[in-house]
Amino acid sequence: MNLKIVKYPDPVLARPGEPVTEFNAELRQFVADMFETMYAGQGIGLAAPQVGVSKRLLVIDLSMGKDPKDKLVLINPEIIVSEGRQYEEEGCLSFPEIREKVVRAAKVRIRAQDEKGKWFEMDGDDLLARCFQHEIDHVDGMLFIFRMSALKRDLSLRKIRKMQRDGEW
Repeated sequence: MNLKIVKYPDPVLARPGEPVTEFNAELRQFVADMFETMYAGQGIGLAAPQVGVSKRLLVIDLSMGKDPKDKLVLINPEIIVSEGRQYEEEGCLSFPEIREKVVRAAKVRIRAQDEKGKWFEMDGDDLLARCFQHEIDHVDGMLFIFRMSALKRDLSLRKIRKMQRDGEW
């Protein structure tokens, strides 16, 4: 089922998500719905708060559905090591039409649970590292516009207000 992606300034986006404690069929269906929603929006990552659910859960697929082994499910994720620096453009399904460069770590190691509740660690660099950080920010209640420079954030917020006035947001 394709879920509704919430847009900024929906309050659920600014709240840290609650830990996931039940690993059952309902959770697996929600994960499947999140992948379907992410693919429909042509994204590479989607966090539960972006579909209005304040939980610490996210999905990532850098192949955009082309390679099933690239599908990642991170439940109760955290970044445990970060190093280096990259400054690249990002977009966000909760901020359609907004793309801007932000600073992120170049490499990260994350710790998370899978759909069955089993803990694992994983390394990511470049695009995967950026995606890990962007989506984990979502479950922490942090949005990528607050990682932009003050000038770029102001310009982006003005663009959003104009689209809201014009009924396009």
